[in-house]
Amino acid sequence: MPFVNLTHITSYHYSQPASFGEHRLMVRPRESFDQHLLSSSLVIDPEPAEIRWLHDVFGNSVAIATFRRRATQLRIESRARVLHNPFELQDVHIEDYARTYPFTYSSEEMPDLLRSIERQHLDPHRRIDNWAHRFVSKGSDKSTLDMLTDMTAAIKREFTYVPRQQKGTQTPLETLDRGKGTCRDYAMLMIEAVRSLGLAARFVSGYVYNPGGRQRVTGGGNTHAWVRVYLPGSGWVEFDPTNDIVGTEGLIRVAIARDIYQAVPISGTWSGFPGSYQGMDVSVDIYVDQGGPLENPALSEKELMNADSRRI
Repeated sequence: MPFVNLTHITSYHYSQPASFGEHRLMVRPRESFDQHLLSSSLVIDPEPAEIRWLHDVFGNSVAIATFRRRATQLRIESRARVLHNPFELQDVHIEDYARTYPFTYSSEEMPDLLRSIERQHLDPHRRIDNWAHRFVSKGSDKSTLDMLTDMTAAIKREFTYVPRQQKGTQTPLETLDRGKGTCRDYAMLMIEAVRSLGLAARFVSGYVYNPGGRQRVTGGGNTHAWVRVYLPGSGWVEFDPTNDIVGTEGLIRVAIARDIYQAVPISGTWSGFPGSYQGMDVSVDIYVDQGGPLENPALSEKELMNADSRRI
């Protein structure tokens, strides 16, 4: 089980001192049976007047920061150390009634899954539906897991990954038309496709790393996005169409939501001179080691570089 060390720094720059409104931060990894949060820290400059924590409707940890000081830079640094025990493809065990598609969720589960089955984007000509049905065998039942695995692989194979720093997400139809997108575009396409088949799907925001430490993965160096689908017998199972991953190998969850706009890592407001906003910088640094918990989890970046570890 690797120990995953995360440093996520976001900086906003202004030419003139700006005032900052309330900021909502979703950067703390979730605690679960497959990822155990050993330590975490949140450092903000300028120092907030108050930081309070809450759990949202999905159980995500959210920090609410309020400010009194004006500044030409807002810097948010989150550090975390996670013991990761990945859930892999061979760990997926589906109930007999759901092993082949189509199937219907049980009456006990359906009321809680309905909103995650509900479509979020218009598809008047059923193009997403038609694309999704490519993976459904005609005239015979198909393994549910094989269908979802094939869809995950097809997105990676058939679409071109293009990093995009601008805010916003393409609609699934735009991703189909353009044949390219970012991890969040791929996630939204797959979510809509899975929902068109009557399955429950949710959006996941977090981090991706290479457990082997030899090669950077697509979507690394920033926050990452993927999909989870509810499969009776195993519950919510992760699918990453950007890297063709089934399970959580190399994936650290931070936020889970029904819609992408409910899982924005950092959101907030500012006020100041018009045109003074000069942009933002984001860096996500991850390294993996096999040792026990560090005595000082908040190491400096120089110390991290010198640590006896495999750097991603």
